[in-house]
Amino acid sequence: MTVIDIPGSKSVTARALFLAAAAEGTTTLLRPLVSDDTEGFAEGLAALGYAVRREQDAWHIEGRPAGPGTDEADVYCRDGATTARFLPTLVAAGHGTYRFDASAQMRRRPLAPLTTALRTLGVDLRHGERDGHHPLSVHAAGVKGGALTLDAGQSSQYLTALLMLGPLTAEGLDITVTDLVSEPYVEITLAMMRAFGAEVAREGRTYRVAPTGYRARTYGIEPDASTASYFFAAAALQPGRSVTVPGLGTGALQGDLAFVDVLRRMGADVEITDGATTVRSTGTLRGLTVNMRDISDTMPTLAAIAPFADGPVRIEDVANTRVKECDRLDACAENLRRLGITVETGPDWIEIHPGTPTGPVEIATHGDHRIVMSFAVTALRARGITFDDPGCVKKTFPDFHRVFDTFVRTP
Repeated sequence: MTVIDIPGSKSVTARALFLAAAAEGTTTLLRPLVSDDTEGFAEGLAALGYAVRREQDAWHIEGRPAGPGTDEADVYCRDGATTARFLPTLVAAGHGTYRFDASAQMRRRPLAPLTTALRTLGVDLRHGERDGHHPLSVHAAGVKGGALTLDAGQSSQYLTALLMLGPLTAEGLDITVTDLVSEPYVEITLAMMRAFGAEVAREGRTYRVAPTGYRARTYGIEPDASTASYFFAAAALQPGRSVTVPGLGTGALQGDLAFVDVLRRMGADVEITDGATTVRSTGTLRGLTVNMRDISDTMPTLAAIAPFADGPVRIEDVANTRVKECDRLDACAENLRRLGITVETGPDWIEIHPGTPTGPVEIATHGDHRIVMSFAVTALRARGITFDDPGCVKKTFPDFHRVFDTFVRTP
């Protein structure tokens, strides 16, 4: 059995940085993810006048409940969707003028449901070029609060950003959601908000957030379940292999741990304890049809091992993967077809037929870290796979190639 220590969760680290910045007092984050996305978030906070002190395995953030420590700033969000969506929402509760821009990749990704909601709350927010996209500027004067309706069918991050804003408003927020994707990520948000002292309740499709503010604390970041999916899939794919990931167990916040339930349905042996999750190969992978709406970040992981199943693998309800770092649904289909695999796609589904991937093939990554890490698993049983941009894994796991290679070489 191989034990792999997975870096901290990107989703948890980003939320913790927002909550720490908004809290009264100094928060210490233990084992935060160190990657391009999270470093970009921390640098954004620093540009906004928040004191961030980084040590190995611990980041210390001095909270500013009244808002940024400067009344004017320019923030570059890099490729980070959490940075690009959470920081403009955070500064809305302060007072000043704040300008945000992002990479070309992030500029393409949508913001409209979030920025429309902020405008509904009275925030003076202006897009610099295309409406609903970066760059943008926020002329902040605090947020009174109130009621609004939100479509979070493209991204749950819209709802998360507004929920985290709620305790910083004068009167609280009532958010009624018409559509919601990746709901487990919202559960992460609610649990973390409560851990920092917020009061939030759900009544049907409406979330009610009281204007409590936040309290600083010491907060441990659990390993990233989406990143763990590549190692779980690799173990399930290789007869005689197993992997254990400590720190992800029955009490884990992240819904993407449910990926192991998909592997179990396909025939893998899965054990989840209080402190760890283990996946063992049984030598068989069965085809299946699975709805991955709630765990869509792991869709490419499943697509990457689908050719090795004994029947078709059909993944449904993943339209939101088309507006990630790239159109992941089409990217998976494109690369699998180049490997000789029969693939069919629709607006929100992909069906992958059994086959033997054949190289040499250079995987078109589209600058997407999840495409690289997923097809690294395919490469375990397909010779000659290379990547046009292997370094884009820096977004969430800069050391991925070394760690994955070590895992592969460990009996």
